[in-house]
Amino acid sequence: MDATFCSLGPIKIFTCNANKTLAQDIAKILDEPLGNAEVSAFADGEIKMCINETVRNHDVFIIQPTSNPTNNNLMELLIMIDAMKRASAGRITAVIPYFGYARQDRKARSRDPISAKLVANLISTAGADRVLTIDLHCPQIQGFFDIPVDHLYGMPKFTRYYLEKFKNNNDSVTVVSPDFGNAPMARKLAQKLDVPVAVIEKRRQEANKSEVLNIIGDVFGRKVVLIDDMIDTAGSITNAVQAIKDAGATDIYVSCTHGIFSGPAIERIENSAIKELVTLDTIEIDRSKITDKFNVLTVADLLAEAIKHIHDGTSISELFE
Repeated sequence: MDATFCSLGPIKIFTCNANKTLAQDIAKILDEPLGNAEVSAFADGEIKMCINETVRNHDVFIIQPTSNPTNNNLMELLIMIDAMKRASAGRITAVIPYFGYARQDRKARSRDPISAKLVANLISTAGADRVLTIDLHCPQIQGFFDIPVDHLYGMPKFTRYYLEKFKNNNDSVTVVSPDFGNAPMARKLAQKLDVPVAVIEKRRQEANKSEVLNIIGDVFGRKVVLIDDMIDTAGSITNAVQAIKDAGATDIYVSCTHGIFSGPAIERIENSAIKELVTLDTIEIDRSKITDKFNVLTVADLLAEAIKHIHDGTSISELFE
């Protein structure tokens, strides 16, 4: 163990309410009990926090995606970090599988906020010593923090899945990016699968609405893997799927790291030409609302391994592959 961390006590895993299932799975892999904490609310909606065990000098990891309800889940995280700080935890790592408020990372128009920077400041000010996250919507958000950020990727999960799915049968597969912003992600997956890549040129009129202008690359007669970092209302992704279908693609598979699935998303996906949608469990998904068209892969093993490396003071770079 690195001498820097020798004075820390053992790992303690805590969770708020956003994704208890993932936290339980991580704790099980690490062979650690889930910390005893109660996160509830007062009658007026204010969050009530009670940590029921000592955390003094322990290496504390708080599992909490800031997904819908975003404001409530963010406040739960901030209050638990504050509680741990005041209880003299040795180190506090905020494990945020899905980092909300990431879509406003710059001033696109005059008088726009930079919400991602504000949230980064709040997490640091609350007392977090470190952040562990997966597939930030904008990678530059790492630089918004004044504390270390370990940024993991969902790509290895999708790579292993599709290598197995198209094993010895990838001659007719093309990976497609839904826009230019996700092109590097699509290119990496295409390289791993050793298949061509295509990009959709689109125009976004407003949030959650876009228009497909052109498909750069050949998808005619091809099986297509469309990969994105998140799906919210599924309007943009289903428009892209329809454009790909109209261009002559045969089977269309969609992958996303963060399945937000707001409002009509699940209905739109069900009614679309998507053959299968693969997502990760960075956000807790109500399994009763989805059908066999959805396939949920877990990130519990990835996060557990990262937590172990952080606690031991060793590099996590091997987790990028």
